[in-house]
Amino acid sequence: MTLDRPLILAIGDSLIAGYGLPADDSFPGQLQASLRRACPSARVVNAGVSGDTTADVLRRLPRMLSVLDQRPALAIVQVGPNDVLRQVPVGRTRAQLGQVLLSLGSCGIPVLLTTVDPPMFIRDRAAAYLDIHAALAAEHGATVWPFFPPGVLGHADMVLADRVHPNAKAIAAVVTAMLPIVERML
Repeated sequence: MTLDRPLILAIGDSLIAGYGLPADDSFPGQLQASLRRACPSARVVNAGVSGDTTADVLRRLPRMLSVLDQRPALAIVQVGPNDVLRQVPVGRTRAQLGQVLLSLGSCGIPVLLTTVDPPMFIRDRAAAYLDIHAALAAEHGATVWPFFPPGVLGHADMVLADRVHPNAKAIAAVVTAMLPIVERML
């Protein structure tokens, strides 16, 4: 890391918000703790809202950026699964996510755009959405990265009682796998 006080904006859905987890166990909480080992003043802003779609993130983004005390050195964007679950038209999802990337890019904020492999029970429904993130990342100069590393999805000991959302152990694996790319992007 080359910045003295890096600020990371983590924006998206329940995977960012830390659904069902204490703040320190959420993705932003665990990422901040990991970053602070090398850079004690690193901050990760949790701008996740459970249930958010690409439209919600796009709507919230200007307000989020306006209340920050410095320009983020990086934005981590995790959004899309709720679009699939709510059957938002693919074209609308693509356009809205493209606008999120365009807005961040126009502010000079590098983006780490994360993806989530759909579970088997919605894989057919999700098929049309699968290439959106990679295509938009290429178009907007963002970096695309899987949110979950291999070995996390589909394991009962990695989810909360709802059998959907990741527990603190799963998020720790996410942070461990994602930390090197985050540090390179800073």
